[in-house]
Amino acid sequence: MIDFGPLHRREASLQDLAAGLDRDDLARLTNEMCDLQLASIAQAVDADVVMVPEDSEANDKYAASPEDVGLSWTLGHVVVHTTASSEESAALALVLARGLPVESRSRYEVPWESARTVAVIRRRIEESRRIRLAMLTAWPDEPHLDNFYAPYEGRPPMNAVGRFIGGLAHDDSHLAQMRKIVDQARQRRAAA
Repeated sequence: MIDFGPLHRREASLQDLAAGLDRDDLARLTNEMCDLQLASIAQAVDADVVMVPEDSEANDKYAASPEDVGLSWTLGHVVVHTTASSEESAALALVLARGLPVESRSRYEVPWESARTVAVIRRRIEESRRIRLAMLTAWPDEPHLDNFYAPYEGRPPMNAVGRFIGGLAHDDSHLAQMRKIVDQARQRRAAA
């Protein structure tokens, strides 16, 4: 797996981390990430998926409603959020690889309230793996790696590889949260 520490510490950009990676590397990294996500929920039971954890850092500045800004995310919520973000990165990377401009977002997130069982979140991770790998398969044989865009003002421009690993970086940023929720749920069960 890529060490995303330099990115999180703002010592490197996504494009810096993308240097030297190709489509096969992205497929391997996607499989590694999905395997890590599945391993992080391996000990979860259905009740853990909907348990509201204690999360003093809960602050979703992009929440749809003001009352959800400080909402602690359930395990189901984290899984559907992170998989949706990675799929969006893969979709935008495909657009860039085909030599086209990115003109809008490409995001769909399964309603988090529907993620209520371990089986559902495992299927969501596996579905996301399949979707992302399929998008990589759709890249042209000679992707347009000279096609760059900046997703947000102030962010360095990136090509298809940089955009794709942006989704993996986002996944990585939620792995510890997933593990923490599962651990917190296990502790609550043990104390009950």
